[in-house]
Amino acid sequence: MMLSELAPPAAGSGHRFDAERRWAASLALRFANRDGVTRLVQARHQGPLRVQRPFYPEGSQEACHVYVLHPPGGLVSGDALTIRAHIERDAHALLTTPAANKLYKADSQGVAWIQHTELTVEEGGTLEWLPQETIAFNGSKGTQRTHIALQGNARCLGWEVMALGRPASDLPYVTGRIEQHFRLTLDGKPLWLERQPLDPAHPRFAGRWGQGGATVQATLWAVGLDDAPAAIEALREALPDNPRWAVTERHGVLLMRYLGASRNEAWALCEQAWHLLRPRWIEREAHTPRIWLT
Repeated sequence: MMLSELAPPAAGSGHRFDAERRWAASLALRFANRDGVTRLVQARHQGPLRVQRPFYPEGSQEACHVYVLHPPGGLVSGDALTIRAHIERDAHALLTTPAANKLYKADSQGVAWIQHTELTVEEGGTLEWLPQETIAFNGSKGTQRTHIALQGNARCLGWEVMALGRPASDLPYVTGRIEQHFRLTLDGKPLWLERQPLDPAHPRFAGRWGQGGATVQATLWAVGLDDAPAAIEALREALPDNPRWAVTERHGVLLMRYLGASRNEAWALCEQAWHLLRPRWIEREAHTPRIWLT
């Protein structure tokens, strides 16, 4: 989808008080290589979604770092967020967020929220999609859809860290429903398709064959590794030896999973894996975004 196809929200949609209520916001970014430098050449937004100015902490001809800002800090009933990023040939972008994303409890009408992320990487392009974690409050209802479309030898590495409830405040995730859809394609052909309902009322939520009562989950993916088996062995040797994470490779996609009870542990595993994989993936050391340290 082109940036010009972003549709404005329906008139008056934010002033309803039933299941049709929508508070829409969208962000569309486009990165291009200009004389060896990745530039943010388009940034269009509607509603409370913005980006800070691009940063080049690794050098002007290295990755363009951009922070995606959502000033409300989370999604409430009726929110409809759409984030699109298009990476052109030979461009390299690293996208992250300044803080955790919060999914708040549904209102008295049970109206859901929706978040749609669409990432396109052309042949020769590189994308790092590294948002900070998502925290789902008890009673949250909504749908997350992520579609990553790769072309040719495009490369992509990213993660999703999800924490259910707030156990430290004795507020577990015991009601609500979050449905996650993930689609990763190469030249239109699917490499990884996944649908996951997070519903405390379903047997899989507590069953050992499913969620197993875990309150935190994470997935890291990488496409474009020259030697995925060697990378997997390196991860197994370097990361903590515990049963809460595992790594494999299917159809050219390296997948690392975490299922446990600590979002700090999940985040640390993903960040450590990124530091280890990046030199193998693009022959560049990982450069931690400053925003993660504040």
